[in-house]
Amino acid sequence: LIFITSLLLGSTITISSNHWVMAWTGLEINTLAVLPLISKSHHPRAVEAATKYFLVQAAASTLVLFSSMTNAWHTGQWDITQMTHPTSSLILTAAISMKLGLVPFHFWFPEVLQGSSLMTGLLLSTAMKFPPITLLYMTSHSLNPSLLTTMAILSAALGGWMGLNQTQTR
Repeated sequence: LIFITSLLLGSTITISSNHWVMAWTGLEINTLAVLPLISKSHHPRAVEAATKYFLVQAAASTLVLFSSMTNAWHTGQWDITQMTHPTSSLILTAAISMKLGLVPFHFWFPEVLQGSSLMTGLLLSTAMKFPPITLLYMTSHSLNPSLLTTMAILSAALGGWMGLNQTQTR
């Protein structure tokens, strides 16, 4: 119950925030709340999946902070909707792609799903995607649309193609 409440709290903080530090705080609460759910079975594969999840999410959160700090340095704005610096927008695109598991940064996601239970995998595949997608939507006016379209098409194509080779439901 405490982990589900933490997940709801982290998602709500991220989705409703206007300041980058609050959005980052919500993303970190989500990451820390889902780690015990992944490693609940105490199986070596689950611990490995939790470690991979933590490292990727921590790196992506660091990039979110770095992009917002770079934007604040150049523009003086910490508001999420005021992401106007091109370098900051590119770094933010990479960070959100890592969090979502989009094509250039997708290798961690199937391995984490492999080491987690079916319900945790469902949670990772659905509810844990809402906060990064919300950040993507709130900054979409300043992100590169051709890069986002390319990553979306490659993710759909590669996901479908690699899904043909899968022998397990997860």
